[in-house]
Amino acid sequence: MRAIRIDRFGPPAVLDTVDVPEPAPGPGEVLIRTVATSINPVDDKTREGAIGEGTPPLPLTLGWDLAGIVVDGGNSGLRAGERVIAMSHQLSSGRGTWADLVVLPAHAVAAAPGSISLVEAATLPLPGLTAWQTLDWLAVKEGERLLIAGAAGAVGGCALQIARARGVKVDALVSRDAQVAFAREHGADVVATDRHAFQERSYDAVFDTFGAFVTEAVADGGRYASIATQAGPVPGLSSRGVRTTVHQVREDGAGLNELTKLVDSGALQVRVHATFGLQEIHAAHARFLQGGLAGKIAVVF
Repeated sequence: MRAIRIDRFGPPAVLDTVDVPEPAPGPGEVLIRTVATSINPVDDKTREGAIGEGTPPLPLTLGWDLAGIVVDGGNSGLRAGERVIAMSHQLSSGRGTWADLVVLPAHAVAAAPGSISLVEAATLPLPGLTAWQTLDWLAVKEGERLLIAGAAGAVGGCALQIARARGVKVDALVSRDAQVAFAREHGADVVATDRHAFQERSYDAVFDTFGAFVTEAVADGGRYASIATQAGPVPGLSSRGVRTTVHQVREDGAGLNELTKLVDSGALQVRVHATFGLQEIHAAHARFLQGGLAGKIAVVF
């Protein structure tokens, strides 16, 4: 079967389509035929060697996102032929999703949304779970105020929609004028490209997707979560009673089930900027690196 692997670090040219043995599921695992995947920033960082000691041994198959068809559900309750989505924590498990067949633990797999295609669904798992789990840590409740820094990105866009579905009042910091309309259309009240546009110490929680460190915005006793691991820890706010974290996503089939419900109810919309075939993997990465995306890059098997 085909898999996208690297045996060295470097530019997109190091990505090779190679023939590897088909995997066999063990107890508690599911065998899935991949229909589509997508490119995430962590894939880019892994390929170029920026992860460092946290990278699994080479050669390795890349990829975190997956949408496909169950081949063998084992004792998971999933049936052969069922449409599913999953996220593999590739750095910790070494199980990349950029392959024709993928074996994953059943707890990482969920039924795919029925209202969208599997290509669209393949763009949901990593950003959707990152948003869902971080919002759970922030524990923002209906009527509370949340500021999202990077609210038009893949994770921030999901967080905006999920928070609004939970009845949270959301304001949005975006990086460029072209993103203002998206944030407003999806329920943000105040939307700005200037971090100084937001009232100081007035937000119950802040969700920081890119290391903006808008710490002046969070209220005393509030919560501040960053997902920008490369930017380092959140500056100390304990003197103001603010709890902080740098959240890292985990495999979570239950969370994916909740995201599927939101998609099928119309409360959460996925965004695909462009779709490439597996044979175009170098071009797909080149487009990803250009930036200025209005959605994710999907790759179809």
